[in-house]
Amino acid sequence: MSETMKIEFVALAGLPPQTPTEDSPRQAGGKDGSARTLVIFMGKDFTFGAATLHLIGDQGESLIKKAAAAVKFKGKALTALDLVAPAGLAAERLIVVGTGVDGGDEKREGKSKTDVPPEPEDYAKLGGFVIGKLGREANAVVAFDPPRPPKEPAHAAADFAAGMRLRDYRFDQYKTKKKDDEEAKGGAHILIAVEKPAGVRQAAKGGEAVTAGVLTARSLINEPANVLYPEEFANRALALKKHGVEVTVLDDAAMRELGMGALLGVGQGSARESRAVIMRWRGGKSAKDSAKSKSQPIAFVGKGVCFDTGGISIKPAAGMEDMKGDMAGAACVVGLMQALAERKANVDAVGAIGLVENMPGPQAQRPGDIVKSMSGQTIEVINTDAEGRLVLADLLWYVQDKFKPKFIVDLATLTGAILVALGQEHAGLFTNNDELGERLIAAGKATGEKLWRLPLGAAYDKMIDSKFADMKNTGGRHAGSITAAQFLQRFVHSTPWAHLDIAGTGMGSPASEINQSWGSGFGVRLLDRLVADYYEG
Repeated sequence: MSETMKIEFVALAGLPPQTPTEDSPRQAGGKDGSARTLVIFMGKDFTFGAATLHLIGDQGESLIKKAAAAVKFKGKALTALDLVAPAGLAAERLIVVGTGVDGGDEKREGKSKTDVPPEPEDYAKLGGFVIGKLGREANAVVAFDPPRPPKEPAHAAADFAAGMRLRDYRFDQYKTKKKDDEEAKGGAHILIAVEKPAGVRQAAKGGEAVTAGVLTARSLINEPANVLYPEEFANRALALKKHGVEVTVLDDAAMRELGMGALLGVGQGSARESRAVIMRWRGGKSAKDSAKSKSQPIAFVGKGVCFDTGGISIKPAAGMEDMKGDMAGAACVVGLMQALAERKANVDAVGAIGLVENMPGPQAQRPGDIVKSMSGQTIEVINTDAEGRLVLADLLWYVQDKFKPKFIVDLATLTGAILVALGQEHAGLFTNNDELGERLIAAGKATGEKLWRLPLGAAYDKMIDSKFADMKNTGGRHAGSITAAQFLQRFVHSTPWAHLDIAGTGMGSPASEINQSWGSGFGVRLLDRLVADYYEG
């Protein structure tokens, strides 16, 4: 993994004008005031922030209008006008980035423009777009002065910087030969000029912690399965101890003693032993102080199938290599716990991940086998490729029974059916608690990690009843994502719970302005926002 970007926040008022006068040299910023590239923002109808207008002057504004007319650039959101060696300006390159909101100034569905609220700005996406235009070796000054001032300027600038870092991430550590255009001579150096740098630096600290958590999750997902098997994944999670996270690893013997027959059944066909990892961040408090306050934690559970062949119910060969990412839920939980600890979140949080390999070895479980879960409930294994829910069943019960949490959110690349239903635009949300569901949806909208709620109900639950055991692990082809969620619900009872099916968003996700990686790290920003907005303090 390459990490090459350096970002600094400087005073917007300190940038010298781009159009030189008798009293000002031809400088744009940097150590000696010079910079190769200047980035500014423009809205529709050539609207600029006041500081930007002062920076470019009448000459710069006239130049932009003339160039925009030639290429029909109108300032639409996430478009850019790129001027090399702009006449009369100090910068060697000027990038004008559009921030105009589509439809915000026009009539829509019979409503006047005054009735249509503008869409909220996604500053992380904007930052990713800008670094995509600048390139990985850029030396640039960004005049962060959007035409429509942000409601929270410091957080907007921090999100912008986070988007740049997220876009810049790449996983290339196994490449021994690189193309000429991939050879980085040096990392990007970006100065983000803001009104109040001190406030932005403070806000950016938390954003950098969350971004680091996302990148940790991405790297875990991107690792090949011969490198990241259950024991090694557990070792990676142990590294969170340096951030103050308590980490306990349960091996096969410990899980067998606990009665985790469902989880252990999945991994018994592999030469690699299974693991469960329990992580706890107590908001910086000691275990003793936490016990005194009788803290009730919040909990996150992740599916960690380090490789999924499907077991005896083996998958087709085509695309099976992607099953190294069947642990994206567990990766998210590790990334989230890292983010909470690094930013010193004032919350008591538990993270639990189940780590297995689902292999068709001589000891592998067979279709028709019956296993006993930690809850005491028995499960008929109809299809060994419906294995993730078996892993989660024991973990959900363990977390519910041991920690008595306020709520549990689990994440899993659980079903192909969720891709059929939602594609890769939304993750599926199932919950037994409306308030928790609404908060998750709100956090998803705020971060761009969108969720769509699907139903649960008695009729669906009946589909997983078994003739030979308390339940079976699949309800058949119809409503596959729903019956999987119904299965999980049998292991949480009355605890507020939400299940996020991230099969379409956690791995192999489409490239976006903030993600050019195969592993997206989906869920870290979403759940951190959930915690920050509703559960800290």
